[in-house]
Amino acid sequence: MTMPHSVRNNFDHDVVVVGGGPAGSTAATLLAQHGHRVLLLERDKHPRFHIGESMLPFSESVVRRLGVDWSLNNQFKSGAVFIDESTGRRMYFPLSIYRKTYQLERGPFDQLLFQNAAQHGAQTHEEEKVVEVSCREDGVEIATDKSHYRCRYLVDASGRSALMGRKHQAISRIENLGKFAVYSHFDQIRPSAEADELFESGCIYVPVVDIGWIWIIPLSGRRLSVGLVVQKERPKDCDLEALLRRYLEGSPLLKGLLEGAQQYAPVRVEADFSYSNQQRHGLRYACCGDAAGFLDPVFSSGVFLAFTSAERIADRIHQALAEGREADPRLHAEDDADYLLGFDTMRRFVERFYQSDMVHNLFFEADQHPQLKDEIARLLSGDLWTGNNALQNNLLASHRAVG
Repeated sequence: MTMPHSVRNNFDHDVVVVGGGPAGSTAATLLAQHGHRVLLLERDKHPRFHIGESMLPFSESVVRRLGVDWSLNNQFKSGAVFIDESTGRRMYFPLSIYRKTYQLERGPFDQLLFQNAAQHGAQTHEEEKVVEVSCREDGVEIATDKSHYRCRYLVDASGRSALMGRKHQAISRIENLGKFAVYSHFDQIRPSAEADELFESGCIYVPVVDIGWIWIIPLSGRRLSVGLVVQKERPKDCDLEALLRRYLEGSPLLKGLLEGAQQYAPVRVEADFSYSNQQRHGLRYACCGDAAGFLDPVFSSGVFLAFTSAERIADRIHQALAEGREADPRLHAEDDADYLLGFDTMRRFVERFYQSDMVHNLFFEADQHPQLKDEIARLLSGDLWTGNNALQNNLLASHRAVG
C-alpha cells in the first residue's frame, strides 16, 4: 500500500532527519534509497571535527548498503591490543577476520556520508539548527532558525544534543563509566620498530593506567589520535591539558612513539560522557545514534551503534510509510529491543572493564582459553545479535541477577 499523492502533498517531506553525522546520514540515505522524500538537517558545516575514529567490523554490512568505500585513504584496522606497561603484558584480539574495518578521521568521513545521502536523493541543508519540534497525530511540525517544515516522520540523530530526549526530560546519566576524555592528534611519527608495527597492523592500542585508560589510534599518513579517558577523580594539581601531557610523558610506549612528532590539533575535552535516552521512540519519531544513548568509548561502539540503530529505524519507517502506519507510537518497539540488546551488552562490558579489572582478570588470560578469546573478539567486533556468545549472555545475566 502506497500513500496517495494527495496525502503526500500535505507534507513538505516524508521524513526529516535532524543531525548529519553517521546516524543521520545513514537513515537519510537508506530512506532516500527506498524512494521517500527526505530532508537532512545539519546545524554545523562539514567537515567538522568529531572524535571516534576507530570503527568496528560489523558495521561493514551497513556501509555496503550506503554504497561508500570506507577504505579510501583510511588505515586498515586488524584488531585491538590491551596493554599493561607496568608489567609489559599485552593481549591482541584479531577483529578484521570475516569483515574488514578501518581507523579513519571523522571529519572527512562524516562529510563523505553526508554527501552520499545527497547523491542518493536526500535534500541536505547545513548550518541550519532545529529550534522546536511538535509531533502530532496528523504530522510533525519542525521549526529551524531558517525555515519551517511539515513531515510525516522525524528521525532524531542530533547526537549528544539529544533533541527529543532532552525535550522529554528522558536523559539518564550512567555514572560508573568514564567521566571525560582529553585528547589531541599528532603527525610526523618517526620510523621505529614500535611505530612501524603499529601502522602495519593498524591496531588500536589501549594502555590501562591508574585513573582510566589511553587510546592510541593510528591514522593514514602516519598520524596518531591519542587520548586519555579519566574514570577516577583526577589530580587537582594540574589543568586538563597538563594532565594529558603527564600521562603521555609517563608512558614509555607513547614517549617513544611521539618522540619528534608534531601536535597538529589542539587539546580537546569531551565531557558529559555516558547516558541513555529512556524515551527513544514515540508518536511519529525515533532516535538513533548518540541521540539514543552514548557509552564510554573504550570498545569503540559509538559509530557502530549509530549505523545499526539508524539502519533498523530507516527500514521500519519505510515499511510504515508504505502502509500508512507511521502514526503508531509503538512502531519501533521490536527494533528497540534489538537496539537495547546491543547497547546493554556494550554497557555491561564497559562496566566490567572498570569495576572488575577485566583487562588483568579476563583479557590477559584469554590466550589460555581459545573459546573465551573468540567470545571477547566477537564482542569487540560488534557481533552482538547471535545469542550464542556465552560471555555476552553472562554479562547480561549477571546484571539481571544483581538487579
